[in-house]
Amino acid sequence: MTEQQSSGSPAAEGLAERVAGLTDRRGVLRLAGVAAGAGVLAACSSPAVPSGNGGAPPAGGAGGGGANGIPTSEIPVGGGKVFADSKTVVTQPTAGTFKAFDAICPHQGCTVGSVEGGQIICPCHQSHFDDSTGDVVSGPAPTGLTPKTVKVSGATLTVS
Repeated sequence: MTEQQSSGSPAAEGLAERVAGLTDRRGVLRLAGVAAGAGVLAACSSPAVPSGNGGAPPAGGAGGGGANGIPTSEIPVGGGKVFADSKTVVTQPTAGTFKAFDAICPHQGCTVGSVEGGQIICPCHQSHFDDSTGDVVSGPAPTGLTPKTVKVSGATLTVS
């Protein structure tokens, strides 16, 4: 071995310069910028799905969750709306008839994604459920969606 490789080698000096570069003020600010950017990306990665209750428990009882105080006008006739935060899907198969179901697909626990053409659709494995009964129409789901209770009061509805 030569003297240069054993103690004061250029490689050791280069490493010391890189470490110093990471711990100086600019290096710390660069690292903080990367961490902040990652946090912003994580916060923007999954949009919130609004519900009528803002995450509050259902009126008249604790626990259980549910979509409450929803204007009936938010639920289209022949369609529906998924409230992922309360794990509820509300449909209006015919004008003035509202149905609600647990939005968790019994196949593998995915949240259903949409209501189209009279069917509630799970995006994970394409299970389809009847929007008025929650029964399985097609797909790998072994059973239908669990029904919930809908109460309409004037122009709003609550689900429990």
